[in-house]
Amino acid sequence: MQEVLILGRGLLGAEIEKQTGWRCLSHDEFDVVRFEEHGEYPRWDEKVIINCIGYTKTYDQDKSRHEKMLFGVDNLINFCELFDKKLIHISTDYLYAGSVDYATEEDLPVPIKTWYGHYKLIADEIIKLRMSNYLICRGTHKPKPFRYELAWLNQVGNFDYVDVIARLIIKLIKKGAVGTYNVGTEEKTMYQLAMKTRHVKGVQCPLEIVPKNVTMNLDKLNSFLS
Repeated sequence: MQEVLILGRGLLGAEIEKQTGWRCLSHDEFDVVRFEEHGEYPRWDEKVIINCIGYTKTYDQDKSRHEKMLFGVDNLINFCELFDKKLIHISTDYLYAGSVDYATEEDLPVPIKTWYGHYKLIADEIIKLRMSNYLICRGTHKPKPFRYELAWLNQVGNFDYVDVIARLIIKLIKKGAVGTYNVGTEEKTMYQLAMKTRHVKGVQCPLEIVPKNVTMNLDKLNSFLS
């Protein structure tokens, strides 16, 4: 197994670091959006780069904050192509919000109601157009235990806690997966997920912008990892 570098010590990056011991750089240590401010290209020896850096205020309607994440993706593509490195990109199941139920990796994920999902999709497509050695992981990971007292009864998907999703991503990386993969577990509501770790009150999400159905087809994932 070639060494791996994690960029971003957020919820997922920190969990992958915890489970593997792979080197991890926080956003403060290296800002991929401002590559040019670091001078010359970094001298990273690792051959696999995991991009866990993102703007995670999912429902923020400030388009520019989500858009600038594309600059970071573009910088990482240029770096990986120049130095022959594999890029692991963490995407989202939110881009399936306007697609069919149990969407496959090939289903058309439009229309998208959030700028978060919109720019995640654009980043995915740029990577697929410009790279051959990449892995895109689409899914949602939640902190464990569930942090809130209320959980939505009307949001359903294949999301899971961060330790579970991280474990699946690590398996994909170690087995050399290439391409786009839906990453998740059995279908559940957010309320059902929350109740696995704490007692919460189930409520209906009143916000139209929140994706209600982000179910994914996991056949590709399960077949590859079996």
